[in-house]
Amino acid sequence: MTGASARPDANLDRRPSWLPEINLKRREEMAAWLFLAPILVFFVVFVGRAMLAALQMSFYDWHALRPSRPFVAFENYTELLRDDVWWFALKNTIIFTAMTVLGTTVVSLAAALAVTQPIRRANFFRVLLYMPSLFSVGAVGLIWVWLLNSQFGVINYGLGFFGIRPINWLGDPALVLPALSLTTIWWAFGFPMLIFIAGLQGIPDHLYEAARIDGANGRQLFFNITLPLLRPTILFITVTGVIGHFQVYGQPFIMTNGGPGRSSYTVIFYFYQTAWASFRMGYGAAVAVALAIIMAIVTVVQFLVISRRVEY
Repeated sequence: MTGASARPDANLDRRPSWLPEINLKRREEMAAWLFLAPILVFFVVFVGRAMLAALQMSFYDWHALRPSRPFVAFENYTELLRDDVWWFALKNTIIFTAMTVLGTTVVSLAAALAVTQPIRRANFFRVLLYMPSLFSVGAVGLIWVWLLNSQFGVINYGLGFFGIRPINWLGDPALVLPALSLTTIWWAFGFPMLIFIAGLQGIPDHLYEAARIDGANGRQLFFNITLPLLRPTILFITVTGVIGHFQVYGQPFIMTNGGPGRSSYTVIFYFYQTAWASFRMGYGAAVAVALAIIMAIVTVVQFLVISRRVEY
């Protein structure tokens, strides 16, 4: 028996002398970059270019209704540091983001744990829980304005059975941000739930079996196996959640118009009022750049805090 007949795939091992040998890891890296190439091109053309334009605009006294646009260097940023409305909007944004990210993470993890149990019609419940995330922000805002109405809202009607008087959810400065956060959690937890389901399904079953043999109960399984191995998933969900919720605009615009007073003013809402309502495009660009820097810092801190203890 010849060598060629002993190895039918011998021809597959042959490559032209000019073609360099590429190991498996290198091939995987090249495939990853090829898959990323379209979105990277899109980012550079439509996002990166816009970011550079906004950065350039922030150094000018750029007013949409004036032809002259004098260069003012860092004056927009120094004005921003003295702007009380900016600091108030930033505080509201941080409070809203913290409540929403924490609530979304907890609710989506609880939902993922529930629908991954061996129960009947688990797929039906997955679809049912995911459905709110398919709604537009306009539909979600209108639904929850009705649910939270202080006079005929369904939530206040239900609380009435427990002897609780109607609550002015969207008219009380102390309750408006929690109400907006509750609305956003209901709307946004569906996608993180799917990510958690994928993470739970990636945990090897033999780890649970070995722990049960050693006498571990459900609480010990969750805190010693499930939660540590879900840290990469938690990192992804919290990072994307912070980036997304820091840019909240639709909910306060539709449900409260920034009120009562400025109790639900957020940074993007303030950016809209500054750049598009007052036509101060240069100052609005400074607001956007400052927000981007803050989001980048928060993201780096999240990676340092969470990824340090991630187990792969």
